[in-house]
Amino acid sequence: MKQTLTKKMWRETGSAYLFLSPALFVLLLFIIGPIVFAVFLAFHKVQLLGATSFEFVGFDNFTRIANDTRAKIALWNTLKYVVIVVPCQTILALVLAATLNAGLKGERFFRIVYFLPTLTSSAVLTLIFMWMYNQNGLINHVLEAVGLPTYNWLGDPDVALNAIMIMNIWSTAPYFMVIYLAALQDIPDSLYEAAELDGANAWQKFWHVTVPYLRPVTSFVVIMGLIGTFQLFDQSYIFSAGSGGPNNSTLTVVLLIYQYAFKTLGTMGYAAALAFALAIIILIATLLQRKLSKEESLY
Repeated sequence: MKQTLTKKMWRETGSAYLFLSPALFVLLLFIIGPIVFAVFLAFHKVQLLGATSFEFVGFDNFTRIANDTRAKIALWNTLKYVVIVVPCQTILALVLAATLNAGLKGERFFRIVYFLPTLTSSAVLTLIFMWMYNQNGLINHVLEAVGLPTYNWLGDPDVALNAIMIMNIWSTAPYFMVIYLAALQDIPDSLYEAAELDGANAWQKFWHVTVPYLRPVTSFVVIMGLIGTFQLFDQSYIFSAGSGGPNNSTLTVVLLIYQYAFKTLGTMGYAAALAFALAIIILIATLLQRKLSKEESLY
């Protein structure tokens, strides 16, 4: 009897792995495999053009990051982008969701309108905003029409990254708004009724009932925002034609990785080291955020 059960268990396990094998193969080939290979490249000097060669250099690629001026600029730009965009898009998403959940007239129409930016591809949105920011674009035409001076939005290093921030806040907030909206509809009405009996106004109900109840959702939104903003690439690439300009003002870590990997000979290993360092930074930021959110929930 025991031997029969063992055979049946092995047969069921084998059948399960047989059905899982296509997914496991794709996972190994396209996710785990590239990660392992990238780690391997990070410790080598790689030459891919001509005669392919891999020269082991240990931690030289990582120590080089500390002396790379462009890497420091890219990291600073990325950190500034993350610190501004993540809180702004989270707050805007929560405000939009709370507004739509208030039962205003035309709620369905506004849901569609607010969500439209998320349906448009990132490249198309970037091209639209480039046209708007252009010296002969929509924004300058509006400024000129009301008698205000025009501005070179894309050519000024002090403004270029801020222009990308505005575009991304506008385009990503609706996605997180839908997540908040689903969570808001799960809040029991009894909590708001109890708050009303205690004399709470609309703002007090929002701050003391809605916000605490949505804390787990906010944690998820912030983590997803952190991961997405640290990986900023396509908008910066399109805005600057791949250069990170003007004057490295839109240079991000991922764009720098691309430049070293595909634009400069013999620096594929260094690009892999930068990618590995960025992954560690994202992991640390995510773990810190999770720890803080758990402490807040305990409090």
